[in-house]
Amino acid sequence: MRRSGQVVREILEHVRQAVKPGASTLDLERVAAAKIEELGATPAFKGYHGYPCVLCTSINSEVVHGIPSAERKLRDGDIVSIDTGVVIDGYYGDSAITVAVGNRVSEKTRKLLEVTEASLQSAIRAVKAGATLGDVGAAVQETVEAEGFSVVRDFVGHGIGTHLHEDPQVPNFGTRGQGPKLRAGMVLAIEPMVNIGGPGVQVLKDGWTTVTEDGSWSAHFEHTVAVTAEGALVLTQ
Repeated sequence: MRRSGQVVREILEHVRQAVKPGASTLDLERVAAAKIEELGATPAFKGYHGYPCVLCTSINSEVVHGIPSAERKLRDGDIVSIDTGVVIDGYYGDSAITVAVGNRVSEKTRKLLEVTEASLQSAIRAVKAGATLGDVGAAVQETVEAEGFSVVRDFVGHGIGTHLHEDPQVPNFGTRGQGPKLRAGMVLAIEPMVNIGGPGVQVLKDGWTTVTEDGSWSAHFEHTVAVTAEGALVLTQ
């Protein structure tokens, strides 16, 4: 899982370099697919419940599961969430970043990215054997809501291992001390999805792309994190 996590990180950093005004999300997909093949991994997303690509690329008000397309071109001032996963020797890694496009991103949007990433780090600090899932979710929720943003509730993180999605579900909200206890050896994909506006989302007609109900912009960061007695071991950094 550490190897899978490192490969996912390498892919995301490689794709990040290709994010620029005028690039299409299909351009990013091609860069990622080539890198996955070069590194000898198998894409985790392509074919999963019929999903057609190795990346999810979600722009601006798209929250998650945006499908790469030649028509979707990035513009200066946009943000794009890039989510990918791989499987190596039967074990999965999964991670996501949200990247600012060009130099014209607004201060409010930059704040959204900072807070979403900070909420993921808060969650990671809450991870250790004996803590609860409520501790992890509350860490995200408290960080996000303190800055006036909202946490998406319809989609959550997940356990991960020999399958991409395993129990338990990992909500980005909760109450400290509540929920199942974390045990050493568990591995979680923690992935805050944070909106500038309200928490509501809806899925578009393609059956995948999820957008904010109010049209506000959304950011998404994710790490695959192992639980140890001492705390969290982040496998995708």
